[in-house]
Formats: sequence, structure tokens, C-alpha cells
Amino acid sequence: MNDDVRIGLAETLGTAVLVFGGAGTAIFATGGFGQTLSVGILGVALAFGFSLLCMAYLIGRISGCHINPAVTIGMLATRKLEPAKSAPYFIGQFVGGIIGAALIALILVGTTGFLDQAQAAGFASNGYGVHSPGGFDLLSVAIVEIVATAVFVLIVLGKTNEVGVPKGFGPIAAGIGLALVHMISIPVSNTSVNPARSLGTAIFQGDWALGQVWAFLLFPAIGALVAAGIWYVLEYRPTGSGEAEASEAA
Repeated sequence: MNDDVRIGLAETLGTAVLVFGGAGTAIFATGGFGQTLSVGILGVALAFGFSLLCMAYLIGRISGCHINPAVTIGMLATRKLEPAKSAPYFIGQFVGGIIGAALIALILVGTTGFLDQAQAAGFASNGYGVHSPGGFDLLSVAIVEIVATAVFVLIVLGKTNEVGVPKGFGPIAAGIGLALVHMISIPVSNTSVNPARSLGTAIFQGDWALGQVWAFLLFPAIGALVAAGIWYVLEYRPTGSGEAEASEAA
């Protein structure tokens, strides 16, 4: 099979599982539909983190398990990915996000009224203003999404570094990092940090989310570029610095 096709399929699968696992938990396990128990913010955050962790071990050897356009943008900006090889990533991610949300909707139609109820509750979509979980305005949402995405993408860039990361431990750092930024930002924006996840749930919310999804396509992309800039500063080595460090160590 062609490498581009394999990468595209891997990213589609990974993003679909991320949305199904994370957004699915937010929809099915947070007290809706007459439930008496809720996993709460921590449970949803862990669901996204665990989904990424599992997919990283499954498809990391194929595509690197970006499953997030913001991560791919960060990889492009730091030259860890060639632009000519980026199309399968972006296509797979957005298709996967839609598939993951579609699977949730397909389950919801199994009981009368549950899909309507989930859509009215937001279908785990991201929002600002009256559609922010805490009623936060666009500026607050922009700040939290840019900062949270920058932090997460920096963690991913760090785990792809060959120096200082024990073999096999990178996915753990990425999964914990994703859970962390969710715990911080769910009350503000319902946490995007991933344009593919945001577009998928917005499509199936079908109302206000489509009018606000632009913010969650834009702000994570900005956050990824911020992360790339910080990465360049942290990783910058003047010519000959390696020799100087070696002589100092000696």
C-alpha cells in the first residue's frame, strides 16, 4: 500500500477514535439521559488523554499519530514534516473527526429523542459567549485555546526529540499532556486544541456550533505556531556551541 494512503488511513482511524472516545464520553457519561453518575471534567479529560495514548501506540509507527491538525502545523513549522507530505495528515484528520462524531450520532438515534437532546446540549461542541460552559467571552476563549494548544504541541514536539525521551514513553507524555490541557480549558471553551475534533462535533450539533467553529479552527492553529516559535528558541544552538559545551563538560 502507498505510504500516503497508509498515513491517511492511520490518521483517519486515530482521529475517529479520539473524537469517539473523548466527545463520546462527554456526551454519554456526564449525567445526561437520566444518568445518576457523571465522570465530570476529570473523566472527560482522561478519556481524551487515554484515547490519544492508545492510538499513539497503535498508529505511531505509521504516521507518528498526529491525529490533530494543530500538531501537523507544529511539525511543519519546525521542519519535522515536509509540506509535500502533509496532505494525508490533514485529510485523514478532518475525515476521522467527522466519522467519530457520526458514530456518536448513530448511537444516539437508537433511542427516541436522544440525538435531539444531545444536540440541544451542544453535542460536546466548542463555543464562546453563551455557548461557553462557563459563559466566557471570545477573548478568554482565544487565550485559553492558544495557550493550551501551544503547551500541548510543545509536549508533542518534545516527545519526538531523540534526546532525553526514553524509548516508548513519548505517547505517555502526549496523553497526559492532552488530559492536562482539557482539565484547564473545558470550563472555558469545552476544549478544542484540535480543529478536526471541533469541526466533527460542530457538524452534528448542526446549529450554533457551525457559526462558532471558525474560532476553533483558527486559535489552535495560532497556538501551534506559537509552540513552534518557542521550540526554535529552546532548541537554538549557535554554530560551535556543541563543541563549547563538550569542552566545558570536560
